[in-house]
Amino acid sequence: MNVKATIKCNCGQRIVAKDVMQTGYYLRLFGPSFVYVKFRCSRCKKLGEQFVKQEDWEDGILKDIPSEATQEEKSSFKAMGPISINEAIDFHFELERSNPLADLVKTVKIEETPEADQPAE
Repeated sequence: MNVKATIKCNCGQRIVAKDVMQTGYYLRLFGPSFVYVKFRCSRCKKLGEQFVKQEDWEDGILKDIPSEATQEEKSSFKAMGPISINEAIDFHFELERSNPLADLVKTVKIEETPEADQPAE
């Protein structure tokens, strides 16, 4: 099973259908054939081109991935505003201070304790 191919600019931006200027086929007699995609990146505005193996090409490659957030979640995130540098720094130090994996393992062990092992009263 092939992982769905994506087309990305050198800046890391994912290319979608609105960014594509030209597509074409590069057919070869021997070896794999390719789909040629010429695009202008919506982030950095640079021109780029990429060849995708025809066997990896799908119509959905150029479709934008839909967001999983509901409208209520989107509006609450928007109301929170952007993450400040102080919040990012606090989060970083909190990750260093705590050990979330160890806490998770303790929680799972407590929940998995079978009642049969408990002494009878």
